[in-house]
Amino acid sequence: MSSGSSDLLDRLAHRFPSLLVDTVAEHEPGKRLVAFKNVTVNEDFFQGHFPHKPLMPAVLMIEALAQTAALLLSDGSTHSSAHSNSLGASGSPGFAVQLRGVNGAKFRKHVIPGDQLKLVVTLGVSRGPLVKAAAMAEVDGQTVVEAELLFAVQPVAHIDPSAHVSPAAVVGAGTTVGPFAVIGAHVRIGRNCKIGASSVIDGHTTIGDGNEVFPYASIGLAPQDLKYKGEPTRLEVGSGNIFREFVTIHRGTEGGGGVTKIGDRNLFMNYVHVAHDCVVGNQTIFGPHATLGGHVAIADFVNVSAGSAVHQFCRVGAYAFIGGYSVITKDALPYGRTVGSRPARVFGLNLIGLKRRGFADDTLKKLRAAYRYLMQSKLNTTQALARIEQEPGLQCPEVRNLVEFIHTASRGVILRRGGKKDDGSEE
Repeated sequence: MSSGSSDLLDRLAHRFPSLLVDTVAEHEPGKRLVAFKNVTVNEDFFQGHFPHKPLMPAVLMIEALAQTAALLLSDGSTHSSAHSNSLGASGSPGFAVQLRGVNGAKFRKHVIPGDQLKLVVTLGVSRGPLVKAAAMAEVDGQTVVEAELLFAVQPVAHIDPSAHVSPAAVVGAGTTVGPFAVIGAHVRIGRNCKIGASSVIDGHTTIGDGNEVFPYASIGLAPQDLKYKGEPTRLEVGSGNIFREFVTIHRGTEGGGGVTKIGDRNLFMNYVHVAHDCVVGNQTIFGPHATLGGHVAIADFVNVSAGSAVHQFCRVGAYAFIGGYSVITKDALPYGRTVGSRPARVFGLNLIGLKRRGFADDTLKKLRAAYRYLMQSKLNTTQALARIEQEPGLQCPEVRNLVEFIHTASRGVILRRGGKKDDGSEE
């Protein structure tokens, strides 16, 4: 058993004269808590209940038991492992406890000035956010009240006192905002996010659930475009993304559609920059210092390695791998490995990445054959695409996606083949 009375009591949001728990005597985390309330003649409620025969109101006995139960629920081992810290206490992250019901309450004895209430709460079953607790209070070994209490345990946002969060901003339940972070008036942040110390989120920015923004990241600030004159453009971020230190994501411009979009479960390593009007898909990885110019489109499952840059208005196809310190000035093929800067070249399929994503051997064979037509045959691009489209043995969704990607390229496609040695080294 553990006590730690003062630290435990600090978790409650209640303060004098509303605090009805003086000390914690016994504490079995997740199971049982015993506390005491010394009932003195100086209690405010005795002045009107009643002047000539002071009695502690029954509703305040229930309140004392409810506060005791909130302390027990705040220990982090009840209801869910996610309930990690305080419940409703100012200055601590965690969950809020709300009393939802009182069942079978029985009041057996008056409580008068000079009594010491022994408050005993034992947790029962839980279902979803609801938790039952058996509660009882004693005076000198005699039961004065007993009841079954029903609580709802809900996540609450925690904002560090030093953070600057606009009153107009929306911060979802379970989200924590670290020291000195700045969140603007038009920002909407979802549930269970982590906003790191000294990070900045501004502009008309919407961030989904479960995102993590590390210290000093800058999300949703104005684009670096001289044509931008302060119009209310947007940044839309999905769920489960990680933005590491010093990442910068800019919102859109009116001329580029007005919105920058980030999908779900992407990893942006430190110093990554995503410029205005970019569209990033799902489950991508950007290495340190990777940079996207304005209006870039990154498809799903792309890996852009450290130090690489993608020129504005370019696209990178699905499952593509961009090697370290590459410069992409045309569209990069889906499913391929594109590496280099003078100029960038295609070094075959991204076989390692495709196998990790569960691509079937038959699909890989068809993609490899299509790549041979594009890279190794003596056919020009138009002829190679016609041959790929006509050959029955190459037809599959992935090959059709490859062909469609090339047909719709407005800036051209990187089709320069890499050296033979490098081409086969990873395959």
